[in-house]
Amino acid sequence: MKPKKKLEQYQTPGEIAADLLWMAFLRGDLKGKVADLGCGNGILGIGAKLLGAREVYCVEIDEDSLKVAGRNARRLGVDVKFLLMDMRDFEEEVDTVVMNPPFGRKPHHLDRVFLEKAFEIADIVYSIHPASSARFLLDFGRKHSFSGEVLKEFDFPLKAIFPWHRKRVGRFKAVFLRFQSSGRKS
Repeated sequence: MKPKKKLEQYQTPGEIAADLLWMAFLRGDLKGKVADLGCGNGILGIGAKLLGAREVYCVEIDEDSLKVAGRNARRLGVDVKFLLMDMRDFEEEVDTVVMNPPFGRKPHHLDRVFLEKAFEIADIVYSIHPASSARFLLDFGRKHSFSGEVLKEFDFPLKAIFPWHRKRVGRFKAVFLRFQSSGRKS
């Protein structure tokens, strides 16, 4: 699968996905309905299902990525609902969103669009972001009636996938953010 620049696509490494999902599992946040917005290859949504989520929606605008996610789920024998659509059009209320959204570099602020949708449909949100934007995004969550916390800071390896990447593997500081609705919906 060739990443698409306009979608700011990059893969979530398995160990990072496992770490995020394990934290969500230990907090009891993967029991009900879960959505993975901008699911890419499906690693977070499929992982949530493997950890006991009752129902999982993998939402992706890129057909090629969604095909890869479907193959990954079939290979693991996992029943996940795959939806080819812009995540802004996804209206199903879920208990938890897990996602590694575009970081909002190009197009600008796309990370906020993903968070706004997550806040609209879920009480709990787990999301991966550059560490440099953590303080701003926690404040952004408060403005949407979501308390937030940094669960972990780590090095995110970013493989060279576009012509302007100069290193084979670049690394940047990233964080797991967990948001919880201040006015519980459920």
